Amino acid sequence: MRTVTFLPGYRKIEVERGTTILDAAQRAGLNMNVICGGQGKCGKCVVFIQSGKTEFDRQKYGRFFTPEELDRGACLACETTVEGDIHVVIPEHTLIQEQKILIEGLDNKIDFRPSVKKYYVQLQPPSLSDPSPDLSRLLWGIQKAGGPVAEKMYAPLEVLREIPGILRHSEWKVTGTIGLVPGGYRLLDLQENDTAKRVYGAAVDLGSTTIVVYLWDLVTGTVVCVASNYNKQISCGEDILARVNFARKNGIAKLQALAAESINQALTTASNSAGIDREDIYEVVVAGNTVMTHMLLGIDPAYMIAEPYVPVVRRALSVAAHRIGITCNPNGGVFVFPAVSDFIGGDIIADILACGMSEREEISLLVDIGTNFEVVLGNREWMFSCAGAAGPALEGGEVLYGMRANPGAIEKITIDPETLDPEYSTINGIKPRGICGSGLIDLLAELLSTCVIDRTGRINTGINNPRIRRNSHFPEYVIVWAKETEIGKDIVITENDIKNLIMSKASVHAACITLMKEAGVSRHEISTIYFAGAFGNYLDKKNATIIGLIPEIPIEQIQNIGNGAVSGANIALINRRTRKTLDEIAYKIAYIELNAESSFMDEYTSSTFLPHTDLSLFPGVQKMLDTCRIRKE
Repeated sequence: MRTVTFLPGYRKIEVERGTTILDAAQRAGLNMNVICGGQGKCGKCVVFIQSGKTEFDRQKYGRFFTPEELDRGACLACETTVEGDIHVVIPEHTLIQEQKILIEGLDNKIDFRPSVKKYYVQLQPPSLSDPSPDLSRLLWGIQKAGGPVAEKMYAPLEVLREIPGILRHSEWKVTGTIGLVPGGYRLLDLQENDTAKRVYGAAVDLGSTTIVVYLWDLVTGTVVCVASNYNKQISCGEDILARVNFARKNGIAKLQALAAESINQALTTASNSAGIDREDIYEVVVAGNTVMTHMLLGIDPAYMIAEPYVPVVRRALSVAAHRIGITCNPNGGVFVFPAVSDFIGGDIIADILACGMSEREEISLLVDIGTNFEVVLGNREWMFSCAGAAGPALEGGEVLYGMRANPGAIEKITIDPETLDPEYSTINGIKPRGICGSGLIDLLAELLSTCVIDRTGRINTGINNPRIRRNSHFPEYVIVWAKETEIGKDIVITENDIKNLIMSKASVHAACITLMKEAGVSRHEISTIYFAGAFGNYLDKKNATIIGLIPEIPIEQIQNIGNGAVSGANIALINRRTRKTLDEIAYKIAYIELNAESSFMDEYTSSTFLPHTDLSLFPGVQKMLDTCRIRKE
């Protein structure tokens, strides 16, 4: 065994020889930025070897570092193996930091019909003349107080055991909590005295990276607190595939516990901030992708990543909270959104519910982009969907100075067409450390409209401007000079970075066109394009069209719906009737496997230009490009 000491915190761990530093760090509970999933492509897991013996291919991965950094022991944690006892310095920017987590969704007006309600009753004690059983007496009392018909309510054994003691200790003044669950009305809890005003529920967006929780007062129909945090499963792998592989190695129990722990942490933060007892949270509604919800329920997801890519379950599920370790009221319920396929999960069903596209006659296009993307096209009669790998470039991976939406990330940028000097804003307003996805979309569109790059993404090195230069590998454009940055280096975008961005956007656009052709729909027939998720919420609609990320339609017909997953979960939490539609939505959607569509690669190839090989599909962009070319000549 070899001892790895991580600095500056002096955290130590023993590992086998040949273990990567990344694996050692994850075992030590240190979560690194590994956007590419530990494949040595993003260059974000930078560490410095202070002492000890390691193996690292400097020639292969040296492009990520300056000669000075290599001399100081710089290497990639995912590509460096431990050969002896070592001391490793982890820079602050290498660890996952506070991220700009999207918690807002659509501000919909929702009909308030919760599935959980409390009833305060004052019962007559039993007597020789009225020897009715305790349970019957209680349920009749709840019926008289406005509750369901007594014969339609039942009590689980856990609650039944508590009934006699609570009734007598409270002198027959109690509050019963009734929940509508599959199979009828369930007595979830019995409390002494009047607690009818203390009933809460939580809507959860279970993301692979972040967790967002909305805590609702189910009496008044108001949000009492919102909380968010990282998904602790990151310690088992940055991306979904890595976690599925972890599950295959007898890791499903740990992944399930980490998912529950992550939700519990957000629930605790929210309930503490609102000053409520978690025992008064009686329902948790969860929307997440198919793999994440399988893991939360402790269901093996391994078969979803092998042909024919079949999930274990597609329909909506309800389970008692205590069975999966959710620390609300132990008899409270957890409702999990249904899925369509391995890649179209409950989070996309929640997006559809939130934007309402399944209720309208007009045709809509929904796009949710992360490391993977999902696209849905349709209306109330029919829907087509597909999913694919957008590649990490749009999230800052495979881009030299790309980064997550952390403090210091450039999130918006414009370029002066005359001087080619940029104006930008960063998250939290601090000095730049890199550039995140929304900033990359802006930058690509600005470079195109100012003629710095052509439609293939090549940088025009013939322009006489200090910001345009050639490094040892590629031409590049200097976004921020070193003296203006937090990292002390020029922040640039290289021609190779641009190529990766174009490939990522081409995948998304080709998927949209593939679905449109499958449905026989032109861009003129699309009434609305919805962007869902954090990436879609912060990107500029006009710039997304300029680069050809989506089909061109009038800008006013493009909407950012924010965190559609949590919006959909909110709707399902406070309006029980909408839950009946979720399985209907899921079964209405036809899933198109892009790898099996011969036309997809043709569309992808055509989309690897800015905005597309066929400019007639982008008349507005063509007009803009013609104008900027005339201005430059």
